[in-house]
Amino acid sequence: MATAAGATGAAALWQPQEEGLREICAVLEAHISPNSDQARIWQQLQHYAQFPDFNNYLVFLLARGQGKSFEVRQAAGLLLKNNLRAAFVSMPPSSQQYIKSELLPCIGANNRAIRSTVGTVISVLFQIVGVTGWIELFQALHQCLDSNDLDHMEGAMDAIYKICEDVPEELDVDVPGLSERPINVFMPRMLQFFQSPHASLRKLSLGCINQYIVVMPSALYMAMDQYLQGLFVLVKDPSADVRKLVCSAWVQLIEVRPSILEPHLKNVTELILQANKDSDDEVALEACEFWSAYCDVSMPPEGLREFLPRLIPTLVSNMVYTDDDESLADAEEDESFPDRDQDLKPRFHASRLHGSENGEEDDDDDAVNAWNLRKCSAAGLDVLSNVFGDDILPTLMPLIQQNLARTDDESWKEREAAVLSIGAIAEGCITGLYPHLPQMVAFLIPLLDDKFPLIRSITCWTLSRYSKFIVQSLGHPNGREQFDKILMGLLRRILDTNKRVQEAACSAFATLEEEAAEELVPRLEVILQHLMCAYGKYQRRNLRILYDALGTLADAVGAELNQAKYLDIFMPPLIAKWQQLPNSDKDLFPLLECFTSIAQALGPGFSQFAEPVFVRCISLIQTQQLAKVDPAAAGALYDKEFIVCALDLLSGLTEGLGGGIESLVAQSNLRDLLLQCCVDEAPDVRQSALALLGDISRVSPIHLQPRLQEFLTAAAKQLTPQSVKDAVSVANNACWAIGELAIKIGKEISPVVISVVSCLVPILTTPESLNKSLIENSAITLGRLSWVCPDIVAPHMEHFMQAWCNALCMIRDDFEKEDAFHGLCAMVAANPTGAVSSLANVCQACASWNEIKSEGLHNEVSQILNGYKQMLGAAGWEQCMSTLEPAVVQRLARYGV
Repeated sequence: MATAAGATGAAALWQPQEEGLREICAVLEAHISPNSDQARIWQQLQHYAQFPDFNNYLVFLLARGQGKSFEVRQAAGLLLKNNLRAAFVSMPPSSQQYIKSELLPCIGANNRAIRSTVGTVISVLFQIVGVTGWIELFQALHQCLDSNDLDHMEGAMDAIYKICEDVPEELDVDVPGLSERPINVFMPRMLQFFQSPHASLRKLSLGCINQYIVVMPSALYMAMDQYLQGLFVLVKDPSADVRKLVCSAWVQLIEVRPSILEPHLKNVTELILQANKDSDDEVALEACEFWSAYCDVSMPPEGLREFLPRLIPTLVSNMVYTDDDESLADAEEDESFPDRDQDLKPRFHASRLHGSENGEEDDDDDAVNAWNLRKCSAAGLDVLSNVFGDDILPTLMPLIQQNLARTDDESWKEREAAVLSIGAIAEGCITGLYPHLPQMVAFLIPLLDDKFPLIRSITCWTLSRYSKFIVQSLGHPNGREQFDKILMGLLRRILDTNKRVQEAACSAFATLEEEAAEELVPRLEVILQHLMCAYGKYQRRNLRILYDALGTLADAVGAELNQAKYLDIFMPPLIAKWQQLPNSDKDLFPLLECFTSIAQALGPGFSQFAEPVFVRCISLIQTQQLAKVDPAAAGALYDKEFIVCALDLLSGLTEGLGGGIESLVAQSNLRDLLLQCCVDEAPDVRQSALALLGDISRVSPIHLQPRLQEFLTAAAKQLTPQSVKDAVSVANNACWAIGELAIKIGKEISPVVISVVSCLVPILTTPESLNKSLIENSAITLGRLSWVCPDIVAPHMEHFMQAWCNALCMIRDDFEKEDAFHGLCAMVAANPTGAVSSLANVCQACASWNEIKSEGLHNEVSQILNGYKQMLGAAGWEQCMSTLEPAVVQRLARYGV
């Protein structure tokens, strides 16, 4: 393609060469035809991209490609958009100018697809150059808005809408050369368009202004009354798109600017309630979001109370499946249908965390399908039940009873919605429902065997929402019998032939297991037989949920699982699957997680299975570390999740087998692999690696020996203020691992003590901003370091004594707290004067014990306190005691002071 000589001169002189234009058109035609060789076309486009004026050709085709198909012109525009994003800044100024000047006349092109593509290119270019870099754009948009020509007005609004969607704040700036901020010029015009006879202009202008609710420029704030009045008119608009945007505006306003809506709240709530029944489902869905938003921003609930008698029936009727709900088609799927890849939701493995609270998992009960009106209505009912509690029952219960009483086949969807309603109010209305729960649960149990699969599946979910009550009732008359009926009913459904029901039953069973714990022990054999029967027939997606149910069972019953009759039921099928899956198969993840729970539950009982599992974990980590640098040699694409799951299973093995893992570690290259993982760039890999480092330190630190200092340096590096800020969970595990190592290796830890202590002090002295677990681990590790190296730590104690003692008060009584207090005593012995100024804090920490189990430590603490009492003399000691709460002084008496 020859470059026209004029390209160096003014942009206006640039003209395309016919032949170049032909070539590019041919490539673009191929690019948009469905069965072309995309790889070859991509290479050709890369080749053209070398020419300095390639983008001039693209904008020429988009803007002036008369005679070319609209599809080719659009393709040129979309390619131009991507090129501008990547390289506009480095283009020759003449090309930059040419592209800008060609786009502006096309804002009002008479073909809508071309207008829309031009709007997209303009918004991308605007994000690069900003207002000041393209003043002509605003003049052009302004002219189009004032032109009264529909194409021009719509094209300008489309471009403005796309700019507002991406960078709304960029239009609210002062610009040299413009008398007003762009948004101040556009806002009145957009508000005028609310009254336009053209739905497209009403929709675009409302969509634009809605983008400003969060940033709230003064242009909108000053025009708020006009905007709100416009919304009250547009809520009845004939266009569903416009009505949906009105509801969206009210939802956003209540979320971020509730005070603006407050004077109009009654009116708005009434209109939203009407919109919640809109014949268009998307409008109704947008309106339905209002109820949760209203309750979330803690508006006074009284404002909603008068609407409840009409709102609750609306929500319940919207919870009934619509005929086009995709779940209805899914519900027909028999278990023999293999899963498609898109049926497998992405799964997220949470790396191991050592500390007080392992994060609550968000149980995504029904993440199978898209968010829709039914789910939003159920969520709304759930939120209302939490705000109004039992007050919603007089309206709701008659509706539920009426729907459950309809037993004909045609009414199954209403019956299903009634069961969903009972599940939705399980948390909020538990007090009012309590007296009726035995009858309610008795009513639900037979529905587990209903002929309609979606009634069977929702009944599983609803029963699981009452797990706590079902387990608490075990002591009541008939409670055990009811528990058994539910247990057996869910196990039957786990073996349902319908995939949706299998999934719901398995999830519900896992929830019941968590509540029931040791109550499951008498039924273990029958539970395992059902789970393993399901194991033989499930497709891939439900297998994942089954692994979770099995892992939860192991967590719930612990060592009770360690009996030959149980192991013979569940281990052979799991081991067979373990051997059959290749190292690159992601179906290994849930199996690895499941084995982690089993290894911890069985303890030493897992040792007969340990070797193949250990060796496989090592090879998974090795394969992935190779895949990172050379996927071809590894025969797999890199996926860090394999490493994280394998490290966590090794932790589970170490925890379960204790010293029994020593021989396996000794024969492997785990040490070198682990060190690599401790310095990996991915935080979750480091997090799991440091958890394993701590676990191995406990049982066989000898195998870390040759590279000990490297491990310590890697762990200490995770505790710098920046690292803590970037990845607090990694820091937490690093801190814990250093403490575990200190206890085992003693003085050998001394080279890192000062650097670690200097990182722990800021964590303890600014606890407000950090999580509880990290503060506890920091306090324990500081104590452990002080215990093994008091001579190194004691000289610095006044820097941290108060904050450290405050943190020690928060820790529950256990062996880790004992270690920390051994450190406290060792430090005070080494530098008694260092703690005098913090003596009140030391006393509070000593009083925080309910009881020190170790006699030796109890005596050490007594010695220290008595030592200070002598050192200060009677008057000084009394003065110190007078600063403490009477309860604290009373608890100190047990130390003989």
